[in-house]
Amino acid sequence: MVVKAFVFIEVAAGKSREVVAGITDLQQKRKEIQSVEAVTGPYDVIAVVEGPNVNAIGDLVTKNIQSVSGVMRTVTCLVMKLG
Repeated sequence: MVVKAFVFIEVAAGKSREVVAGITDLQQKRKEIQSVEAVTGPYDVIAVVEGPNVNAIGDLVTKNIQSVSGVMRTVTCLVMKLG
């Protein structure tokens, strides 16, 4: 079963472009990262990720996405299958 999640990312002031570029570069090595976009609202960047389980998602976020220069904080929301 594939686990999908949205990673909401708060970045340092003026660093959205650099964070998107950094995660896009990371995407070449980590195929679990499906997409990354700069957005408006309470967060600056949103990444969509998939992994084989919750622990894999956690490792991807804490060891990879959070280490990108300019990332200040992340909130990860797992997708639920309803019905």
